[in-house]
Amino acid sequence: MHTVAVLALPGVIPFDLATPIEVFRRTPGYQVRICGTEPEIDAGLFTLRVRWGLEGLRDADTIMLPGTESFDVPLDVVEALRDAAARGARLASICSGAFILATTGLLDGLRATTHWVGAAELAARYPLIDVDPDVLYVDNGQLLTSAGAAAGLDLCLHMIRRDHGSAAAADAARLSVMPLEREGGQAQFIVHDLPPVPRGNELEKLLAWMEENSGRDLTLDEIAAQAGMSSRTLNRRFREQTGTSPLRWLHRARVRRAQHLLEATDEPVERIAIRTGFGSPTAFREHFKRIVGTSPQAYRAAFTPTSA
Repeated sequence: MHTVAVLALPGVIPFDLATPIEVFRRTPGYQVRICGTEPEIDAGLFTLRVRWGLEGLRDADTIMLPGTESFDVPLDVVEALRDAAARGARLASICSGAFILATTGLLDGLRATTHWVGAAELAARYPLIDVDPDVLYVDNGQLLTSAGAAAGLDLCLHMIRRDHGSAAAADAARLSVMPLEREGGQAQFIVHDLPPVPRGNELEKLLAWMEENSGRDLTLDEIAAQAGMSSRTLNRRFREQTGTSPLRWLHRARVRRAQHLLEATDEPVERIAIRTGFGSPTAFREHFKRIVGTSPQAYRAAFTPTSA
């Protein structure tokens, strides 16, 4: 029997906590225990009474780290997780639980993910971790991390498939009313803001003009002429001010408009490709996939409201 210990720290996010409990509890071959640093854990909306302390981690095969509202991890928790890793236990985090795992130093030099809202903070706090904000989860073998709460479910299903095969994982997915694999990563859920420039910047009016005319087949020479610069000078100043090139900025503006059209209209992809200035559906699909992480059709299916 595979023991899964779910660690509940003060400020634990309820959905993150419930996901591994329900998925593993209903899957044959696992037993679940909830461990805490104290008998009663403040979970915000309610108080959680746990049966196990940190000693419950000592013989667990897998330790799940749900997200918390606080990034302050007690030293005894850090030591317990390091000891568990040293004896070969599998450690997996959900959402901001990656910050708990990062505190141990075990993720240094490895690729990891967390909820896209906290990805920049994780990278800033722990520069030795290669933070990937676009994926649903990262499997490093013994150490696994996942994005937001729903991605924690993807991770749990992935772990079941690793442990017991696809058939067992498919059964768990059906019980959760969840596809075994979701197309795209969490990039499709990120609000892709355009790189900003300070108010009054020399490019401010140009960017407004580019966004307004993003549906046209603009060339670099035409953009440079509008700015009153050579193409070479425009490229240099654009990178200095926005961190990207004029055409890449334009593609991002077009994708933002395309996302709105995919959500709000039933226009075919071919028509949206023309309206947003990509010209051909092939070019549209390529740029959309690169920026959003999924296809236009899959994005529309996921984000278009449906009536009952």
